[in-house]
Amino acid sequence: MESENTKKLHIAIFASHRGTNMQAIIDACKIGDLNGEICAVISNNSNSQALEKARIAGIPEYHLSNKTHPEEEELDEAICKVLTESGADIVALAGYMKKLGPKVLKQYKGRILNIHPSLLPKYGGKGMYGIHVHRAVIDAGENTTGVTIHLVEEEYDAGKIIRQCEIEVLEGDTIDTLSKKVLEKENSFYVETLRLISEGVIKL
Repeated sequence: MESENTKKLHIAIFASHRGTNMQAIIDACKIGDLNGEICAVISNNSNSQALEKARIAGIPEYHLSNKTHPEEEELDEAICKVLTESGADIVALAGYMKKLGPKVLKQYKGRILNIHPSLLPKYGGKGMYGIHVHRAVIDAGENTTGVTIHLVEEEYDAGKIIRQCEIEVLEGDTIDTLSKKVLEKENSFYVETLRLISEGVIKL
């Protein structure tokens, strides 16, 4: 259980697809492993499993995308409104495949986290996500890969690195086996990092 001097985090999660990392955070909050509350889940994909998982967990969920708000400025404004009204004090991107707008970036500057499946700055940037990262790691013959949690800035994967961990790449690893290893580590690593933020060990 959390100690008395931890700060409860009010977390908004952005996810586009399965919401695996999101579910790990939800579960950690539920069992008291993380002193936090998920106050909103936002997805740019109306059919994402993340929205379904949020509904099952009773968390307010929102589909906000170019379909709901064709103008980028309107979409940015709508996301800001949800974040403000939900009381979010931290934003966690968990497989969110859309670039955030300038208003969201400004309003939550220094409080938007993203998780990336490599040891940044290696294998980061536009188009480098999911299996594309793991394929690049294997093609380059790397012995190690890892997980990076960083602050989000306007440029892809260029924000300040908050925390990293290494994962060994074995000789027989395929894109699939490496993907599973990294994702499994991501789940626990994201929760651990949020816990360290709530405890004041990591200062944002």
